[in-house]
This record gives sequence, C-alpha cells and structure tokens, in this order.
Amino acid sequence: MKNVLILSMTDSCRSQMARGYLQYYARKRANIYSAGLKPGKLNPMAVQVMAEDGIDISNQTTNALTDYDNINFDFIVTVSDATRENCPYFPSKALRIHQDFPDLSKLKGTEEEKLEQYREMRADVRLFAHKFSKVHFKGLR
Repeated sequence: MKNVLILSMTDSCRSQMARGYLQYYARKRANIYSAGLKPGKLNPMAVQVMAEDGIDISNQTTNALTDYDNINFDFIVTVSDATRENCPYFPSKALRIHQDFPDLSKLKGTEEEKLEQYREMRADVRLFAHKFSKVHFKGLR
C-alpha cells in the first residue's frame, strides 16, 4: 500500500481537493494524506464544488506536517509554488512531485464568479489526480 502526502500552505482547499480525488481513484490501493505548512480551516467553496462532482470532502480535516512524523511516504506532492519554496526539510525517500494550482483564497467578485473559478481549478485538480493515479496506482479504473 502506497502512502501519498499532498502538501500545501494551509491544507484548506487545493490539497483537500487533490486528496478527495486521489482517494477516489486509489480505491483503497493507497493511503492519501494532506497537510499544510500553516494549517487553516477547510474551505467551504472547495467542499461545495467537490460535492457537485460527487466527491464528499466535508469530513476531511486540515493537518500539520508534524501530524505525520511516523509515516514513511512514497510520494510527496506539493500543490503550490509557495509550498515548494517554503517546505522545511522533510526526511524522506519519497518521490517528490510538484503541481502548482492557483491560490483562490483572495478572489474578488460575486459568489457565482468565485464558484466558477473553483470549478475551473477542480477540473485541473481532477485531471492531475487522474494522471497521477494512472501512473502510480495499479489497476486504475
């Protein structure tokens, strides 16, 4: 069983979406974790747009990197340039993968305009998770 860590700055949106999709695609062939360098609160818009795609992340928690000190990871995925640049030394033989997704936390506009940006990012995260899964998880549907 593979262990995958998705790492972001706050573990509130991008990493949570990636975690949701990777759990879906892995279908119990991998343990998927997410953490933030400075954990925040689960983003309600991320929860909403993921639910629109049939993925429930509402019970996922935001976590700190130190919550996983005793886990040996096979993959560490950073989902923002800021995370990659600010990540402290993390002793691991894990394959490190980077994919920058936009930070939507400071969006301006109407609720519907913001939701549309979240939906666009959701599509990008889903595509990344699907490609990652095809390469790294055997027997992908």
